[in-house]
Parts: sequence; C-alpha cells; structure tokens
Amino acid sequence: MSDPTRPPGPKIIAIANQKGGVGKTTTTINLGAALVAEGSRVLIVDLDPQGNASTGLGIETEDREFTTYELLLEDLALEDVIQETGTDGLHIIPATVDLSSADIELFSNEKRSFLLHDALRQHAMDAFAYDFILIDCPPSLNLLTVNAMVAAHSVLVPLQSEFFALEGLSQLMLTIREVRQTANPNLRIEGVVLTMYDARNNLSQQVEADARDNLGELVFSTVIPRNVRVSEAPSYAIPVLQYDPSSKGAQAYLELARELLNKNVRVAA
Repeated sequence: MSDPTRPPGPKIIAIANQKGGVGKTTTTINLGAALVAEGSRVLIVDLDPQGNASTGLGIETEDREFTTYELLLEDLALEDVIQETGTDGLHIIPATVDLSSADIELFSNEKRSFLLHDALRQHAMDAFAYDFILIDCPPSLNLLTVNAMVAAHSVLVPLQSEFFALEGLSQLMLTIREVRQTANPNLRIEGVVLTMYDARNNLSQQVEADARDNLGELVFSTVIPRNVRVSEAPSYAIPVLQYDPSSKGAQAYLELARELLNKNVRVAA
C-alpha cells in the first residue's frame, strides 16, 4: 500500500531498444545532462554490462566498487552505489561487466522482475530528491531490460534514422505489452526519438515520415542530428552540453529535454 505521507517520487524512464548502435546510451547521458541544465535533479542507472554510460560520465572502472549488480543482488544502501559525476545534479549508479551474469543469478529469484523496482522505491531514495531517473538498458530484451520496464513509469525509444528502423520496434512493443499485462499495467511509451538524423539525406527524411505516419504523436518533435561533437564528447567523459554547448547536438538534447518536461507538465495537469 502506498504511503500518502511520502513525497512524490521521481519520474522513472527506461531508455530501451534491443538493437545496438541506435544512440541509446548517448541519449541517456545527454538527455540527463540537458534535464539538469533545465533545473532537474537526475539519476542515471547504468543497466548495461558494457558500462558505457558510466565511462561516458567519467566513472573509471577502478572506481566502480559498488554497481547496479550489487543494487540488484545485494542489500546495499543507496548512498553506497550512487556516485556523483562531473555535472552538478547528475548522479549515476555505474555498471561493470559483472552485470552480464545477473540474468543467470536472477533466474532463481522469485522476485527477479521486481528487484530494480523495489530498489528505486526505497524510502532512502527520498533524501536525494531526484526529479528523473533514467535507466540505460542493455541492447537486448533480457531480464535486465524487463527489470527496467517493471521499475519504470515509461519507456523512451531512440530510433536510428536508417533503413528497417521501424521493423526493429515490433519486438520491443510486444515486450512492453507483455510487461503491462503481467507486472506493470501503468507502463506507457514516453515517446520515440529519432537519432543520428541527417536532414540532407533522403533516407533520414523517409524514416521520419514513416515513423510519424505509423506512430503519430508518440514521435518527439525534436530530432537528434548526426553531429561530430556528440560523437566526440564520450572520449572526454563528459556530456556534449559540457563539451560544446553551442553545437547542434547539444542544442537538440536541450530541446528534447524541454519537450519531455512540457509533456510531463501536461500529464500532471
């Protein structure tokens, strides 16, 4: 039973696409930084064993003593697993390759699909006063991704502007529907964001037209352009907003953050 005396918790968004290389981690990092720039407090949960979100925010491997693996499988305090990043107001629970074995270890746990849900709703989370929690999912529809969807209020889907982009969405949508039916009836699709978009390319324009025809208002108005600054920023372990705030990529992520915030203000109203 919910506690009416507790403050409203953060909006939890799983950023998911079972296809790799679509800009999922890039979107998680840079949308998080853009939401902070707009005045929010944000926690990123790195749920990908590759740990790219952790690396992209400057968390060295040797500094990841406690990670999402321990969050899921051991009874650790949140303050032990949450780390600050170089961006004030943007925190992360990092990941290491240890997480790759979590699927097997979770399988025998009868609460296996709800471990992240319960971890992110501890009373201890209230003290951090986050507005958003962004979960960077692995590029597969495994038990980790199911944990993210059970924990989340919504799913944001990065969609690369390439041939066959929409075909890859069907399995993801089936998984979302299955999670709704079995574990999280309130899960909704936050939206689909087109990434690596090249306005000079007929294919990008065709993918956008197809996406908007098929998915309508689910597609964000903002598109993320193919931008060298966005690609370079991870090698400096900072979001593009710090690396080159005036770049087209940085400005696009700011626009995406504003669109997300406006959408959630409307929903709350």
